[in-house]
Amino acid sequence: MHKTPLLSIHALCATIVWAQAPAAAPAPSRPSTQDRLSVHWEELSAADFRDAIGRAHGTCLLPFGILEKHGAHLPLGNDLLNVRYVALNAAQQEYAIVFPEYYFGQIFEAKHQPGTVAYGARLQLELLQETTDEMARNGCKKIIIVNGHGGNNSLLPYFAQLQLETPHDYVVYVLGIMRGAQGEPKHKSDPATDMHAGESETSMSMIARPDLVHLDRAPQESGADQARLKLPEGLYTGIWWYARFPNHYAGVGAAATRELGEFEAKTWINGIVQAIRAVKADQESLRLQNEFYERSKHPLETPQ
Repeated sequence: MHKTPLLSIHALCATIVWAQAPAAAPAPSRPSTQDRLSVHWEELSAADFRDAIGRAHGTCLLPFGILEKHGAHLPLGNDLLNVRYVALNAAQQEYAIVFPEYYFGQIFEAKHQPGTVAYGARLQLELLQETTDEMARNGCKKIIIVNGHGGNNSLLPYFAQLQLETPHDYVVYVLGIMRGAQGEPKHKSDPATDMHAGESETSMSMIARPDLVHLDRAPQESGADQARLKLPEGLYTGIWWYARFPNHYAGVGAAATRELGEFEAKTWINGIVQAIRAVKADQESLRLQNEFYERSKHPLETPQ
């Protein structure tokens, strides 16, 4: 096909303009493999996992939840969903590898409610030990168990203490639930009974998984303290929770707000970020742990 003179002139002008235009900026370079590493253990390839361990300085998170009733308005896995939300967000700010969903904890007090999965005490400890051992075998020499369930508040410190029973080449750290800080929005309900599926936890869930929050169902059950035990302070019995909150609901979920939830989430995420940084910088725990293991072999030689 022959070009008309007009087309030829247009082509010539375009060529001149193109030649006089400044050179185009170079295409942006692709991010490095490390920049693209997922924080999800299960999403990494084997080769990427090796790189991720290096980037994380051997620091890994084990977000720990449970399967239990959360009033009439929240999902059974609420603790797990919330703790993974904050752990994953924290790990993206200060890189760490986040272990997959883990809900094999202590929840005997909710066995009377539908959907509760309560593993035996021996299995809880054995499975957790096997899990941290396997994490360490894969390079996680600093493991932060991020607790998302109040029923684990005694289990996890005890597990950390058990690490002194036999030598380990890694350190277990336990980070508790972090809620409330200076500047927190004013609560609409009584903070003294805001303990389970109440205003604070429901507000947090409105940020982590708003699609699973059903505020309209919250008034269907009472989260009031029924105070059915009269024991002196300092005297403990395992039935205390059931005696106070048989509906497995403590607080007023209907009072929840996104404002409080955003504050709770930010507070918790920041706390985990600070914990990751502190653990990465910690050079003493493993050294002291190894020193303890050696001295425990010969206690009579320990200087007195």
